[in-house]
Amino acid sequence: MLVKTYSAAVNGLDVTPVTIEVSLAKGIMYHLTGLGDEAVREGRDRIAAAMQNNGYIFPRADLTVNLAPADLRKEGSSFDLPLAIAILAADGQINAPHLNEFMMVGELSLDGHLQPAKGVLPIAIKARAEHYRGLIVPKQNVREAAIVNNLEVYGMDSMAEVIQLLSGEVQYAPTVVDTRKEFYEQQYNFELDFADVRGQENVKRALEVAAAGGHNLIMIGPPGSGKSMMAKRLPSILPPLTLSESLETTQIHSVAGLLKTGSTLISQRPFRSPHHTISEVALVGGGNNPMPGAISLAHNGVLFCDELPEFNKHTLEVLRQPLEDRQITISRAKYTVTFPCSFMFVASMNPCPCGYYGDPTHHCVCTPGQIQKYLNKISGPMMDRIDIQCEISALPFKELSKAAPGEPSAKIRERVIAARALQTARFKDVPGVHCNAQMTERMIHQYAEPDEQGLDLMRLAMERLSLSARAYSRILKVARTIADLAASPTVRPEHISEAITYRQLDRSDWAERGL
Repeated sequence: MLVKTYSAAVNGLDVTPVTIEVSLAKGIMYHLTGLGDEAVREGRDRIAAAMQNNGYIFPRADLTVNLAPADLRKEGSSFDLPLAIAILAADGQINAPHLNEFMMVGELSLDGHLQPAKGVLPIAIKARAEHYRGLIVPKQNVREAAIVNNLEVYGMDSMAEVIQLLSGEVQYAPTVVDTRKEFYEQQYNFELDFADVRGQENVKRALEVAAAGGHNLIMIGPPGSGKSMMAKRLPSILPPLTLSESLETTQIHSVAGLLKTGSTLISQRPFRSPHHTISEVALVGGGNNPMPGAISLAHNGVLFCDELPEFNKHTLEVLRQPLEDRQITISRAKYTVTFPCSFMFVASMNPCPCGYYGDPTHHCVCTPGQIQKYLNKISGPMMDRIDIQCEISALPFKELSKAAPGEPSAKIRERVIAARALQTARFKDVPGVHCNAQMTERMIHQYAEPDEQGLDLMRLAMERLSLSARAYSRILKVARTIADLAASPTVRPEHISEAITYRQLDRSDWAERGL
């Protein structure tokens, strides 16, 4: 007897429907075809134990299983459930007349319970697109899949419950999630707030400008000056995720298996802070089973690299292309996978190996050669992709104790949202450009061209501060964002003046130290 059940294979964010065909004949062999990996092949033993512990018998017959399309790699243990159901139906142990109406995924425990699977959200989207009536998933994944409307999603606890559903013995109700209500309720619940930050007004202003224009930013200062503290609060002033951005972000985390049990849409922008020992593959993604890396997990959010020079230089260099293209393509001999990675890059660093160069309260013990070697770990092309560079100094105790609580994130966020709204209207007819940081050279001349007084100011700054030529367009991009925060239709000299102060590492005194 031949029976078919339906599942799906996830490669990157692409989902391919998979038909599981089971044929029984006289004999004693078990044949698995269709490029299943080790986890798929080991599923036979899990399925046999689950059947035995639930009152069923693994067929003593010549069993041929095909995972179609047969030329596509199938990875993971989520094929256990549809394979077990197909075997039982082919052997006549269960009666399931509506198998062709459902797609199903789930790993089987030896006692027949279902374990959570990865990539359930993109599978649910594909199931709806393929016009299946419903999707059967482990109970831990049900809220994740129920985000997709116009699809019946059933969260099952065990193989026995799945059999009861398919045979009609028990009527189960599909899970329904009010996606919009839950999404908007959780958008403004932040644990960290800029109100906790005392002083450092110039750095908070730089972070506000970076958030308003989507600019990459680096902070340089001694240990304990608050670099990490402020970077971690950056998501609280970024514009809220749209539903489409949230869906795309949630799909990436679903494929990586990082969604918490019972979670639905990700409602806040991601913040990823990888350790400086991270490998290239962990940063950009890849591996034998292609998985998203840290840059894709930071999609639509923030990637924060603390102590940037401590990262391996070759690891940092792989960020150059994703920062420009906002997507990463992983090509191997057997597969090619593309993950989105549109993120704000934020970094922090010390001015020298000991951390106290230029600090009036501590003595620096580093030699000029050590400082130059330390700073040279960050290449010019990498620094060229960072629009805002600001120095930060430690706040003395006297100022720290007297400083009033900072401005709350909610107020800063209102200004950022207003500035982003202007940019959205400005670039509405330009595909792929959503904020000032993404402007091309032609767009800079169109939207950020300074007047005569502004040009004189730029010329003076380039000569007196020995700014590099690459700083010119970056300054104009940032000046356009500052003008948007001030609701100014044109870039004025005061906007350019402030933008110039955000090019600290291009100044001649920094260049002498190796940058």
